[in-house]
Amino acid sequence: MGGVRILVVQPSALDPVGTLGDWLTGAGAQLEVVVPAEQGVPDELTGFDALVVLGGEMSAYDDADHPWLADVRRLLSRAVAEKLPVLAICLGAHLLAAATGGQVRAARKGPEAGTLLVAKRDVAMEDPLVGPLPLTPDVFQFHGDEVSPLPPSARLLASSPKCENQIFRVGDYAYGLQFHIETTTEVVLEWERSMPEIAEVVRPGQLEPDYLDAFHEDLAETWRPVAERFVELAATPPADRPVSRHLPLV
Repeated sequence: MGGVRILVVQPSALDPVGTLGDWLTGAGAQLEVVVPAEQGVPDELTGFDALVVLGGEMSAYDDADHPWLADVRRLLSRAVAEKLPVLAICLGAHLLAAATGGQVRAARKGPEAGTLLVAKRDVAMEDPLVGPLPLTPDVFQFHGDEVSPLPPSARLLASSPKCENQIFRVGDYAYGLQFHIETTTEVVLEWERSMPEIAEVVRPGQLEPDYLDAFHEDLAETWRPVAERFVELAATPPADRPVSRHLPLV
């Protein structure tokens, strides 16, 4: 899988690509990381085989304070139109939804944060990226907004009791993850310091360093293979990629 080039959009210094970057490069990908507030984002995706968009403390429609958000939404729309594999995390998932006809709003049940589980839906079993996941994989949540409703072309792949739209796929290859898989203990502790209004809903003990260290070891066992499958998907010629047999939800 050598030669796979992935553009990584990092909206915030608070959410670097972290261990996800290690998993992607370990699977043979070459990453180009851009910080849109400093460098902007490319108008085209020529030369890239996949797109990753990370999280951030801003909301998906905060264009007045972060005018580059519109550029990221346009880039995501282009990636979907070109059937480029996309992995969009938290804010990235919100931007993917907003770019393809969905909506983002303050979470109806309040912020969701901490080490929690999501539940795969039956339709996810045949998905090439998330199908092999356990039925209830561990994830790290840290968000106050949610996607609702999903884009018309989206398929819901996993949910949680507090926030329904946890994993969704737009078209065949663009994946939105409401949660985080790229975190480290140090990153999470910085989020606790910088965003206390969300951190206050985390269950007692879940922000202790020893607990987080053990959690991230388990997280890697579950999600590193997903990153490897994402690189494999990006490396596969478009004509040979698997295509979903399911119609989108409307």
